[in-house]
Amino acid sequence: GEAELLEDLLVAAHNDAKGRVEEKMQEEMQKLTGGMSLPPGFKMPF
Repeated sequence: GEAELLEDLLVAAHNDAKGRVEEKMQEEMQKLTGGMSLPPGFKMPF
């Protein structure tokens, strides 16, 4: 129904925003570490 569709859209929007935030964080971390690469899959502790 409509409620499920709305829920799916909200979840998709949330996941999309989260992905963008994580990308931005990685960019910022690279600037801070002078391009020193972090291990793949490294997660921020928050």
